Amino acid sequence: MSLRHALLGLLAHGPASGYDLTRAFDGSIGRYAWQAGHSRIYPELAKMSEAGQVVVDETGPRGRKTYALTDDGRTELRRWMLHWPEQANVRDETVLRMFLVQSLDAEDARRLLEGIAAHCLAEIENLRPIMEADDAEHVPGDPLPFGRLAGEYGLRQYEAVHGWALWSLERLGAAAPAGT
Repeated sequence: MSLRHALLGLLAHGPASGYDLTRAFDGSIGRYAWQAGHSRIYPELAKMSEAGQVVVDETGPRGRKTYALTDDGRTELRRWMLHWPEQANVRDETVLRMFLVQSLDAEDARRLLEGIAAHCLAEIENLRPIMEADDAEHVPGDPLPFGRLAGEYGLRQYEAVHGWALWSLERLGAAAPAGT
């Protein structure tokens, strides 16, 4: 995935300024999916404009540009969305820590797993009311609100990792010698 595809996806919902796009990355997208600040967003928008994937739809009185998706941009977004990479770029710090957990003593390993469990539980408690509110407002037959599928994915992922952390703590406790 690239920043370009995230921007194309956001612009598929309608024209937006660089400021509006930066705010989207400051919110849920940046918290759960992909982080980027204005120092990366504006140069990428310029490259996308040169590539014909976006156009400046409007320029405001203070030079604020609103970008709109072109047909080429929509085609590239669709191509990317439907093409699953054979080898995905994976960067998961939790999994990396588990590969390296043997470098810690049992107490530190427990502390690490307790921290993971607590973090996941906090995220679950944060996401659940948001998801319930979305469900309460959803009209049957209407498309799901923007981000609903991603929110459900995140909720289920946090629930799975939370359960895994508790399972790991049980295993660590069973494997640790008495007094550690």
